[in-house]
Amino acid sequence: MPGPINHAEEKAPRHPMKRYWKIAVLANIKDDHHPKPEGVPPDAFADFDHIETVDLLRAALEIDGHTTVFIQADRDLPFALREIKPDICFNIAEGLGGDAREAQVPALLEMLGIPYTGSRVLTNGISLDKTLTKRIWRDRRLPVAPFQEFNVGDEPLRPELKFPLFVKPAREGTGMGVDLKAIVKNEKELRERAQYIINVYHQPALVETFLPGREFTVGILGRADAKLYSRHPEWYEKDGFHRFPILELDSSRSVTPWVYSNEAKSKDVGADGAPGYFCPAEIEPELEKKLKYFALRAHLLLNALDVSRTDIRLDEEGNPRLIEINTLPGLTPDYSDLCLQAKAEGIRYEDLVLDILYLGASRWGMLEPREYIPESPKKIKT
Repeated sequence: MPGPINHAEEKAPRHPMKRYWKIAVLANIKDDHHPKPEGVPPDAFADFDHIETVDLLRAALEIDGHTTVFIQADRDLPFALREIKPDICFNIAEGLGGDAREAQVPALLEMLGIPYTGSRVLTNGISLDKTLTKRIWRDRRLPVAPFQEFNVGDEPLRPELKFPLFVKPAREGTGMGVDLKAIVKNEKELRERAQYIINVYHQPALVETFLPGREFTVGILGRADAKLYSRHPEWYEKDGFHRFPILELDSSRSVTPWVYSNEAKSKDVGADGAPGYFCPAEIEPELEKKLKYFALRAHLLLNALDVSRTDIRLDEEGNPRLIEINTLPGLTPDYSDLCLQAKAEGIRYEDLVLDILYLGASRWGMLEPREYIPESPKKIKT
């Protein structure tokens, strides 16, 4: 496993110490009633947030005495930031399209010297590129299924790729471009689907071996010195990381059986056609240990900061294969995977949000480290 990252080298110049901050929550808001522009995919903007999520985030941040303001992460964002002058930004913005869109807001904040939460520019740029992410993981010997990127659609299929295959956009999230037709069983279906992805989503198609086994997602919180800045140091293990309980996603009875699609993800937990969400997953201790190890290593290899969520699926022999990592995991309570994982072990939504805030702020010199005195283990309320 790679060694700990030297976060001291990453810190921007220290910002004045304050007890309470003006926090700008940055997000792209979806409006299900507003018609989509012409020429965009049918599920465009699926990863944007509802305004209700922003309201809940602001309420959680304000519990600790901070003031908050919401700023839409659109093309007016640079001007709004200069006018509002936040002390720190809580970033959940997905970006406005194009390559590495999730890195757009972090890049702007870096340029303006404004502290923000979560991973930095390069990590957010790489993590949305599923092909590049898999190449990095594969080269560092993390288990991924055989894969190939199609740029024009008629590339020769590599011999290690055997049908059935799974085809999806190489640079999207939230199950965008994924439905029952994503599973292809022959050459004709492969070419048709790859061409559809390339033409509709204006990006390469990622083709990989279809994984028929169980699907899990693993959340990671913290870093090497997390205990020095967290409101809940007892959450973190000796290496500074908290591994959330593993969440199993059972899509066998969803609206798109065996496919964790955007249509399935968009349904409320427990609704007809929604996947089953089981947390903690009923798995053998050895598999649990493997999944958590792979998720943390995936997080570290991309230099992710403070929080991430990694999706893993079992192959036909029951071996874990990493699918993708989300360095901007959703934060809608009782809906987003990370929030379901936190709730399963008794972590309040407000406490989760505030720890993400303080982990981010500490990297920008906004908090003094405190001496951590080890306490007897505290059981998280259930």
